[in-house]
Amino acid sequence: MDEWQAWRRTLKLTYMDEKRDHGSPPPASVALLAAGVPHRVFRHAGPLRSLEQAASERGQAVGQVVRCILFRLGRDGEREWVLVATAGPDNLPWKALRAHLGRSRISMATPEEVLAVTGAPVGAVSPFTLRPAEDERLRLIIEPSVLAHEEVSLGSGERGVGIVMQSADLRDAMMAMGAEVVALKDA
Repeated sequence: MDEWQAWRRTLKLTYMDEKRDHGSPPPASVALLAAGVPHRVFRHAGPLRSLEQAASERGQAVGQVVRCILFRLGRDGEREWVLVATAGPDNLPWKALRAHLGRSRISMATPEEVLAVTGAPVGAVSPFTLRPAEDERLRLIIEPSVLAHEEVSLGSGERGVGIVMQSADLRDAMMAMGAEVVALKDA
């Protein structure tokens, strides 16, 4: 059992579907509360249309919004994934990610794969809602841009809801799940 599976089992999390009571904490908050990680939940008044809108409504700079992007490693049917947490709107350099992973081929996960592996729809992905199958391998990478600001926000597992927390707490919680900090944008 790898570190993130042990962390998840320790928490004994229950994942909620889209029909959940929206007055209750979103899935990522449930996980963070169980782990004792300080954070706050931010509920947007309406649908989000951009990263800039999310940042503005949360009173943050765009570079404080963390995107969690799921990649499939190898060919279709292989059950290996990497979730990269990166801040701001900049694209990730695929060449650097492939080089770090020692892979010649990676693909962005489909929306269906994102939901199955992370428990969240695209746009609401959080490292704290992960639920890959037992036979799937999942690596976590934190791009240092996530640590550039003291406070960051990220997906909660529920659309229109964000998690706001200290970047050091995000780093520590992800490191407890086996994440590694890798400079991809500067590579």
